[in-house]
Amino acid sequence: MNKHFEGRFEVELKYRLSNREGFIKALAAMAPEVMHEDNLEQDTYFDLPDLSLESQNKSVCIRDIQPSGIMLWIVKGPEADRCEAVNINNATKARSMLSTMGYRQVLEVKKLRSIYFLGKFHVTVDRLEGLGNFAELAIMTEDESKLESYRLQLLSLAGELGLSSEQLEVRSYRELQTELVT
Repeated sequence: MNKHFEGRFEVELKYRLSNREGFIKALAAMAPEVMHEDNLEQDTYFDLPDLSLESQNKSVCIRDIQPSGIMLWIVKGPEADRCEAVNINNATKARSMLSTMGYRQVLEVKKLRSIYFLGKFHVTVDRLEGLGNFAELAIMTEDESKLESYRLQLLSLAGELGLSSEQLEVRSYRELQTELVT
């Protein structure tokens, strides 16, 4: 996995994009490194039948990214900044294993995603059907003491990219998708 995605903690700011093309232009002016552009990510979320993971603010997700061929097992929570991911080589088998252990699929989220790197930060540009366009600015770390400093640096980066606090979206894609289907 790329060094940008190593760590137990993630500081992430998500913004709704009213002008995706304008944001891409501002990002391009900063000469980011491109990881991949316009990949389809399929996130399959699992929980136990009593939804105890959700009630504990935890999530388990299998992510399949095509055409890059990257597959991840992602666990988030219970703290807002807690996030761990590991590469896997068979998303179908991982989903089957979770089902065998008694987990059930509770949601599927599909997004068109591009990932860029600006120094130590990663920037994703997402399009989700029915939800719109978003930009996520993030960094992962093992050092919990750096979380607040990174949050301030990301807020500064957001300003440089023309993003405002009014565009900040605090709900996860899982929460937004759940609201859309209910």
